[in-house]
Amino acid sequence: MLKAIKKPIQGALLISEPFLNDSYFRRSVVLLTEHNDKGTLGFILNRPTDLKVSDAIEDFPKFDEPLYFGGPVETDSLFYIHSLGEKLPGSKEIAPGIFWSGDFEQLKFLIDTKQVNQDQVRFFVGYSGWEPKQLDSELKEKAWLMSETNKSITFFDNPKILWRSVLRDMGNEYAIISNFPEDPQLN
Repeated sequence: MLKAIKKPIQGALLISEPFLNDSYFRRSVVLLTEHNDKGTLGFILNRPTDLKVSDAIEDFPKFDEPLYFGGPVETDSLFYIHSLGEKLPGSKEIAPGIFWSGDFEQLKFLIDTKQVNQDQVRFFVGYSGWEPKQLDSELKEKAWLMSETNKSITFFDNPKILWRSVLRDMGNEYAIISNFPEDPQLN
């Protein structure tokens, strides 16, 4: 069971409120990879694109993992999270067993030599970012819920149902929210 939390921290999940009317973040689950006095950065975990990472990046080994839309900032840049830990020098642990970035050439080598499974790495184009205090303001406006995360949620294999699954895993109060229709007029 995931535990709800009140303040943004590195490694937390942001779960959009059911009626958040923002085309980028509607029914999204965002993993926060940084939260400090300079701002907040994270990646949307449930927005796969139609592109495979190996199709989108020149000279990348064949890898059938989809490329995810991480957010509307720097959409011409590639980012990745993984569970490889020390196998990828320079990576930063953001939650137990969940890492961000690291040696890209080593990652390509590990993929090319079949030492990485699809459930160990996720690639993103762009990221989600908030200026200092901006996320705090959005939380006060009740645009987001927050919870802890784990590897199975971070690398969840069915992004279409991730938003609902996270809310259900947070317990009864949140499970009710997971059943709200996208359009309240349809209720």
